[in-house]
Amino acid sequence: MGVEGLPGDSILSSQDIRIRFGRALRRRREKLGVSQEVFADLCQLDRTYIGGIERGERNVALVNIEKIAKALKIPIPQLFRGV
Repeated sequence: MGVEGLPGDSILSSQDIRIRFGRALRRRREKLGVSQEVFADLCQLDRTYIGGIERGERNVALVNIEKIAKALKIPIPQLFRGV
């Protein structure tokens, strides 16, 4: 059991959401037709950080989620569609 007795609060499910978010972000970036480097510049983040997100290796901070959404010109909730 996880926090407040909710199931699924394991390392596996944390990795799963990071992987799904990363894949969704990569699809959106590729749809824009930009490289990780260009996208990182738009987000004001490091290219290696963007690569880590896309590979599901990073647990993205809220401030960076906001930067990513702004770079994609979408509302934050839309960033999580398809995750």
